[in-house]
Amino acid sequence: MTLFYSMAAFALAASITPGPVNVVALGSGARYGLVPSLRHVTGATVGFVVLLVAVGFGVYELLQRVPALMRAIQWFGVAFLLYMAYKLAVDDGELGDADPQRGPSMSHGAIMQWLNPKAWLAALAGMGAYTGGDASRIWQFAAIYFVVCWLSVGCWAAAGAMLRHHMRHPRRVRHLNRVMAALLAGSAVYLVAAG
Repeated sequence: MTLFYSMAAFALAASITPGPVNVVALGSGARYGLVPSLRHVTGATVGFVVLLVAVGFGVYELLQRVPALMRAIQWFGVAFLLYMAYKLAVDDGELGDADPQRGPSMSHGAIMQWLNPKAWLAALAGMGAYTGGDASRIWQFAAIYFVVCWLSVGCWAAAGAMLRHHMRHPRRVRHLNRVMAALLAGSAVYLVAAG
């Protein structure tokens, strides 16, 4: 049971802390509401768990052998973050009757995780610390992570949905969007500087 709680605590710490996926969940909740944002939450969770299992079963070794592949993933991640920051920065802030179908999709959430350096670090650190390459532990960790990640990213979407009631004026939405754009751009700059 101690290992179970330790895995859950790691998953919570890695999933609920601010990062690109959570910023998008917050913005989606504010713009489209909680229920439409659950597509993003579910996609991000599934995307991360697939990444986690892939790392557990050997993708990390492949990346060690082909460092250019890891570098390409990092640069695609930076480009994706900057693109999202741009889209947020130029948004007009009009919520109106925001079409829930235009909110982030499941595939968008999943792809974000594969381009998210925070997700790669969490997957690498978690698999290294808790599984030792043991297949049953990899699957156990993935199951725990699925629940914790879904709830964590979902909290960000719920927080955004609560903000929605305070975002009736386009000026406020533009301000929130620009703050989120700055956070995403800052994440991208940090990744370039740290790389």
